Amino acid sequence: MAFFLSRLLSNDIGIDLGTANTLVYVKGQNIVVDEPSVVALDRNSHKPLAIGSHAKQMMGRQNPDIEVIRPLRNGVIADFDVTEEMLRHFIRKVQKNRLLVRPRIVICVPSGVTAVEMRAVRESAERAGAREVYIIKEPMAAAIGIGLPVEEAVGSMVIDIGGGTTEIAVIALSGIVTSRSIKIAGDGMNQAIITMLRRKHNLLVGERSAEQIKCEIGSAGKLDSEFQHPCRGLDTVSFIPKTIIVDSVEIREALNGTVNSILEAVRQTLEHTPPELAADILDRGIIMTGGGALLRGLDHRLMEETGLPVIVADDPLTCVVRGTGRVLENIDQYQKLLL
Repeated sequence: MAFFLSRLLSNDIGIDLGTANTLVYVKGQNIVVDEPSVVALDRNSHKPLAIGSHAKQMMGRQNPDIEVIRPLRNGVIADFDVTEEMLRHFIRKVQKNRLLVRPRIVICVPSGVTAVEMRAVRESAERAGAREVYIIKEPMAAAIGIGLPVEEAVGSMVIDIGGGTTEIAVIALSGIVTSRSIKIAGDGMNQAIITMLRRKHNLLVGERSAEQIKCEIGSAGKLDSEFQHPCRGLDTVSFIPKTIIVDSVEIREALNGTVNSILEAVRQTLEHTPPELAADILDRGIIMTGGGALLRGLDHRLMEETGLPVIVADDPLTCVVRGTGRVLENIDQYQKLLL
């Protein structure tokens, strides 16, 4: 009975409000929501028709009466009202079997977020039904989710490559010592593939198709065995649907500019790292998290460029939200990390 009541009353929530996906951790239950940050609206009433996975299925296929929106761009809120509706939907989804007690929420923001953007995130969460809102920076949450000793006098370097931003941070003694936040990440890679296909093959494809190509045959370095993948889209000359075969070499060339931008940001962060912490990173290596960490060969390319050990975290897609979960479980311990 005590366990049942604790689950009924415990409604603390951790949210990784990502450009591509929103993940929700409920205290005592682990991750209960992992859905795309996409909302489908009725153009006339501007009311949500679908949120999450169902809305993403409509992307690129909607009729003129439906508008499909990604309310977050480059890691921050682009549409305040739609973000609020999306948050309210996910909060209600995880709270449906609990008493009418508004939840306490820990929510993540990019390390380079401005005060105005941070206030927008806080107000969206409050208006969506939060009792209290705590904000934590994404690289710190990722480091906690991995299990790095963020409170100790030892340096840890985390690279979190999400959909809208790449977060690079050196962490020690419960703080971010130096960091870089660039608005180049998974979405930029998708756009690079779309641009290449249009220019080289006169083929117009959508974001979903570009993302699928990236996941199937995308890479940051030369592969032992190159791949091919069929790609369907609209011919920009004849305006007739067609299928072409693309190979991993040309996709790698398309992604090279985005990958180089990420590598340059890592180098700049290392340049501003104090020598003692740099020595720690040399011993402990760089930890990669986020969906972008799964790009083939990116860890080896980073190792070649920096000369440092590079490790891809276990289940990199959930590191940030797992970090919010650990904070929820020990909120007094991590109080000074919260904004």
